Amino acid sequence: MSGLTHIDAGGRARMVDVGDKPATSRRAVAKGVVRCARSTLDTVARGAAPKGAVISTAELAGMMAAKRTADLIPLCHPLPLNKAEVRISIDADLPGFQIEAEMRSDGKTGVEMEALTAVSVAGLTLYDMLKAIDRDMVIGEISVTAKEGGKSAWRN
Repeated sequence: MSGLTHIDAGGRARMVDVGDKPATSRRAVAKGVVRCARSTLDTVARGAAPKGAVISTAELAGMMAAKRTADLIPLCHPLPLNKAEVRISIDADLPGFQIEAEMRSDGKTGVEMEALTAVSVAGLTLYDMLKAIDRDMVIGEISVTAKEGGKSAWRN
């Protein structure tokens, strides 16, 4: 288990010590989709969803979740976020919603988990707010698409 940073020599879970790492500007972007019936998408586009402002509520829920990531993921470090942005757009070709989250922080560890958490909770919120009219929605394709800061930078 020597390659796993969150497992100690005895096989126990541990939070990695980042105390000696330099703080750098960090950025991560994640994306995901919620697929739904075309009629569900049309209802949202018309502003006629039974629970109200579906997209703005889900965006806000994603931002709130990003700030609570360390409370949800056991070995994740709590981070001060400089930016937490969630954007949801209607995609008629899916049909469904495209979700993208961008996080920024100046810290000793990356913000990928915060971006992934934001996308996940935004998707769950869309599902919750629309389940009364569409129980067949599918949340998926959640991934990190960009990471900057620390020792590496990459983009998918």
